[in-house]
Amino acid sequence: MEKQISRTFSSIPVYLAFLCMGFGDVVGPLTGLVKEEFQLSNVLAQMIPFMGFMMFGLLSIPMGIFQDKKGKKFVLMFGLILAFLGLILPILGNFSAFYLLLIAILLLGAGATMLQVAGNPIMRDVSPEGKYARNLSLGQFIKAIGSLSGALIPLAAANYWGMDWKILFPVYSAAILITMLWMGMSRVKEKKTEDARAATFKSCLSLLGNKKVFMMVLAIFLYVGAEVSMSSGLPIYLKDAFGYDIARLGLLGTLFFFIALMTGRFLGALILNWISATRFLIITLILSIVGFVGLFIGIQAISIASIFVIGLGFANIFPLIFSITVDAMPERTNELSGLMVTAIVGGAIIPPIMGAVADYSSTLIGFIIPLACILYITIIALNLKRKLHS
Repeated sequence: MEKQISRTFSSIPVYLAFLCMGFGDVVGPLTGLVKEEFQLSNVLAQMIPFMGFMMFGLLSIPMGIFQDKKGKKFVLMFGLILAFLGLILPILGNFSAFYLLLIAILLLGAGATMLQVAGNPIMRDVSPEGKYARNLSLGQFIKAIGSLSGALIPLAAANYWGMDWKILFPVYSAAILITMLWMGMSRVKEKKTEDARAATFKSCLSLLGNKKVFMMVLAIFLYVGAEVSMSSGLPIYLKDAFGYDIARLGLLGTLFFFIALMTGRFLGALILNWISATRFLIITLILSIVGFVGLFIGIQAISIASIFVIGLGFANIFPLIFSITVDAMPERTNELSGLMVTAIVGGAIIPPIMGAVADYSSTLIGFIIPLACILYITIIALNLKRKLHS
């Protein structure tokens, strides 16, 4: 009983860290809002998710190696501090310039990178045996609440409080400060594998020689790129296709998408008690594709429903890919975490490509890019299932 209470107390700040992790997804709803305020093109507006996610490509492997030496909790705290600094920067600068906002997003992205590198594997440390995939989906459900707030708070601010999206920064700063204090007081017992070896750049990169690892890292890259493309592109799509005002109504697209993500992750944590992670991954991918088909029909009611279906399908792709890979090679957890979190840089690369396609055609045609990502991940998942049953 005492051990269970200790595990529960240790897991609460980890779940709070997942909530803060979701704050990094604010770049999605911010894209349309900042585009309006600073009168930016689609490509320039997509610099916001680019700045938010580029640090995943630069920092993840170094942080995975650093984590191997200093521990997951240390890296988690470091990430919270960096995110906090990023959030208070524009407050101090009174949101006076676009470049200042980009620097703030860069620091928030660096903090979110460290939270991902440490948070996903540390969830394994605080989970009962055999419940990692379930708890990681639950953690991603809580992360989705943080993601959802990026659209919900500005909507409430615009419609009820006479304020705008800038309110996000003090609210997020306070939440991260609380998480830092709780995490600092908690004791997390990190699991060590007997045959684990020290992580190096060479050992991390050598894992890419394993075809399964390479394909799963690529799947993370494509998935995150697709998710950020959806969250940043939906308000612009609703404005262009149906005349929604972004500040008061357009964000409902992103809000609806994140509600679907949150709902899907909660359901996923339940469903994974009865179904294998690999089978569930294929089901969620097929659901995502069905949602895209509805979106391309272009009828308003069907489009709104399709946004929710896509969100449900997207909900568990990341935790499923992550947990399947780590459970296959637990002795290489830190290296795998570094590699897969590096792949989150897809959130910086894919959205500008979608923005360029949208500028040269239409916002709806731009969604071909995230659809192509999901189709390719489906091929990877089917190939994985075939190998497991051969």
